[in-house]
Amino acid sequence: MTPSHQHAILGVRFGAVNHTHQIILLMPTNNTPKAPRPTPRPAIVFFDIDDTLFIKDSNSIPKTLIPALTSLKATGTMIAIATGRSIGVIPPIIKTLIEQVGIELILSINGQYNQYQGNKFLDFPLPPTDIHHTITELTTKGITHACMTKDTIYTFGDDDNLHTALSSLHIGYVPSKHDSFDWQQPIYQILGFFGDKDTPPTLPAHLKTVRWHDVAVDILAQSASKARAIAAVLNHLGIDASQAAAFGDGLNDQEMIQLVGTGIAMGNAHPTLKAMADFVCLRHDEDGIAHALSDFGWI
Repeated sequence: MTPSHQHAILGVRFGAVNHTHQIILLMPTNNTPKAPRPTPRPAIVFFDIDDTLFIKDSNSIPKTLIPALTSLKATGTMIAIATGRSIGVIPPIIKTLIEQVGIELILSINGQYNQYQGNKFLDFPLPPTDIHHTITELTTKGITHACMTKDTIYTFGDDDNLHTALSSLHIGYVPSKHDSFDWQQPIYQILGFFGDKDTPPTLPAHLKTVRWHDVAVDILAQSASKARAIAAVLNHLGIDASQAAAFGDGLNDQEMIQLVGTGIAMGNAHPTLKAMADFVCLRHDEDGIAHALSDFGWI
């Protein structure tokens, strides 16, 4: 077991160690047993929230999760959140987890608004021209939509798609009207509530949609992703991507899983994410994270 170099971020010091351990419950993406190999403990691990840390169907977390994350942090590994949610709509039970474990780095809105110890350190608001074009297009197409600020979701219109998608994540929102909304505040992401079979909005080539529900998509810049924020964090810390790990389940986790040295998809993850991940662990509601951390020898 060989200690690595220490790293510092805003006054916090932490380190990673190399640790060899046989992988037991983790399976490679071709579903055949993987031969044991050295599995270095990462310097930092990024965790998605919904269907990774958070069991949204039961509005709960596994009983093993907080002890496992606490043990991981005690080794010197830094723990970070990387979520599509804004800060203001993080589930209460996850806020409790963040407080109890002592997680200080949160990458929110798919890396568009990021904070450390409660303070913004990096953000990527949408340009006003992109906001205007997208809102106009969604309105013209009759698509219910929403704008995400750093802590609030403001909705425009009201239909079953909106209720179905947001209620699935236990997300609160503020009904709004275009003519009275404060368009001067930073907007980091736009949500469109439509299905695959509906007519999609026509967007500029530098914008993209990422589907997170059967009837909902994120609309953001082509360059926007959790990975962009993670790359900035790693550069600031002086950590190579090979020393980072990440757990995720959705299509908005693809770039993150590809960037880090060890990308782990949950057993309940989207098939596309499973196919590109280095490992697939047990489901989020089967103590997948705790088992993975133990089987890698990280705790």
